[in-house]
Amino acid sequence: MYIFDTSPLIDLFRHYYPDLFPTLWDNFNGLVDNGSIISTRENLREINVRTDDLQEWANDNGNIFEEISIDEGKFIRQIYGVPLFQHNIQQQKLLKGGLNADPFVIAKAAVRGAHVVTGEVFKPNSAKIPNICQHFSVPCLNLKQFMEQEGWRF
Repeated sequence: MYIFDTSPLIDLFRHYYPDLFPTLWDNFNGLVDNGSIISTRENLREINVRTDDLQEWANDNGNIFEEISIDEGKFIRQIYGVPLFQHNIQQQKLLKGGLNADPFVIAKAAVRGAHVVTGEVFKPNSAKIPNICQHFSVPCLNLKQFMEQEGWRF
């Protein structure tokens, strides 16, 4: 199972146009349809500030953007319990106008035993998704690694 952050979804729509990469989209939508790809309501909120094909796709596939569970809420509290993560996540939230799905994505993956898929890159002493995932031993992939793990070749 994969929990998608907003950035790889943006990258898919920005670089892998559905009409030019039909096999990729058949594979991707197959994983969406069988429940192997999900995301969070907070990611849908980030997407809905856009007006593009991604927003249309997200709203057509709204069922993959799940609400937070009680266990996920408890895990988010663990994330915020780490001073470095709390400080930087709060700063990011302020800079983005209150939208920050990062801890929700990580918590959902941690509770479900899933992989996070993100476009963020590990940076030492940072509160990036890969840093938080590493701290809590949550598997984290970028879009290319996700495709490799699925064995996709086009």
